Amino acid sequence: MALLILKRFVLMLFTMLAVSIILFLLLEINIESLAVKVLGAYSTESQRALWLEAHGYNEPVVIRYVKWLGNFLVGDFGTSTIYKIPVAEVLWPRLWNTSILAFWVFFFLVPVSLVLGILSGMREGSKLDRSISVISILTTSVPEFASTVFFSGLFVFTLQWLPGTSSMFDGFDWKQLILPVLVLLVYDFGYVTRMTRASMAEVMTTHYVRTAVLKGLPYRQVILKHALRNALIAPFTVLMLQINWLLSGVIVVEFFYAYKGFGALLLQAALRQDVFLIEACTMVAVFVVVLTQMLSDIAYTLLNPRIRFWFARAFGRMIHYDSCWTNNINSIWTTVLQVRRTHSRK
Repeated sequence: MALLILKRFVLMLFTMLAVSIILFLLLEINIESLAVKVLGAYSTESQRALWLEAHGYNEPVVIRYVKWLGNFLVGDFGTSTIYKIPVAEVLWPRLWNTSILAFWVFFFLVPVSLVLGILSGMREGSKLDRSISVISILTTSVPEFASTVFFSGLFVFTLQWLPGTSSMFDGFDWKQLILPVLVLLVYDFGYVTRMTRASMAEVMTTHYVRTAVLKGLPYRQVILKHALRNALIAPFTVLMLQINWLLSGVIVVEFFYAYKGFGALLLQAALRQDVFLIEACTMVAVFVVVLTQMLSDIAYTLLNPRIRFWFARAFGRMIHYDSCWTNNINSIWTTVLQVRRTHSRK
């Protein structure tokens, strides 16, 4: 397991390094265009030349990349051209706001989708299964921008129960979180429910579950002890992937409800060509993606005994081969010494 974690960690570092190189080449290789984006289209050539000289952009590309990467590692992302303050002062509060939104979505998404998916998979082909499947397909097929309009028209303008924006100008207000959480939950729970239902239905047809039922074990014990753990392997991986979507894929919801989150910040930076803010948001998003993928692989190995057994077996073979090579080298060296001694005596 330690070797698996080390392997995934090294892969994560290489992935982030490759993305950082691509990002640097895309946004900072053309220094004239970068100066125009930072200083504005009405800046003079002398002003751009002075800015490039002052910030070290006349140095070789390799040196610039090393300095740029070093600044990123210490949290120095540069100064935002939109807000005129360091990027870190804008980025971390927005990331925290999106984390709050994602937490409440997951708080309701996990139990609702797993329970409905398990019930549907246990009774494949029944009326309950068909009803849950139809609801899941309908909610997943409706995009977020349509759901935002529908729920806003229902709860804001018709019933007048909830506020229409989630800007949080007067401090945190839980009522302003209801509509964004509801839209994301309705859109996402159907996909996770369908995945859970497919996994549970597949497990219910396996030989060990049928054998447990034929032996007379209580049906509840069969589900909880034998079927449930194997059925949750695929949904767990899907749920880990939803973290990436909730980080940067909620741009429509955050923009519609004026929620000050990470997705809205990324959209604003892209529209107004804030290069340093785009770089910081991209690297943070990539870090979250590779981190969740690493955690998903490790958890998948723990949940799936076949993968865990294969990895332990492969690691044991590697140790066995290393020991064989060591024994062969020792025997060869012993033979060489014996030959040399015999030759010296003669």
